[in-house]
Amino acid sequence: MFTSVMVTQYLARAILVVQLALGILFWTGHADGLIDVHAVVGLLLVLTLWVSATLGIRRGAPIPIAVLAVLWSIGMVILGGTQAEILPGAAHPVVQVAHLLVGIVAVGLVEALARAGRERETSAV
Repeated sequence: MFTSVMVTQYLARAILVVQLALGILFWTGHADGLIDVHAVVGLLLVLTLWVSATLGIRRGAPIPIAVLAVLWSIGMVILGGTQAEILPGAAHPVVQVAHLLVGIVAVGLVEALARAGRERETSAV
């Protein structure tokens, strides 16, 4: 039986795989034409974070984790939208690695919200 929370977890995991594959293609100089796809999939991860935060709160996850997820998602949009202009030149790989880590943490937040909500439901029974 799939729950809404499980769907968000699987979606976040799938997004991570897609984004990692696209990122590798970009870093190796291939598929620059797919940058817009990467951005749209990134926005899907932002929406997944919002849904996870909402579901997490409804299931009793700690509010600070949900707030962090929403704030993190806003930071994701800002970083993703401005990444090309930050530290251009030889230092730009630092921004690219930060971009990668921000995405990985976002998926971790989805997982944390699911786990926290599940633990609260289990302890309430």
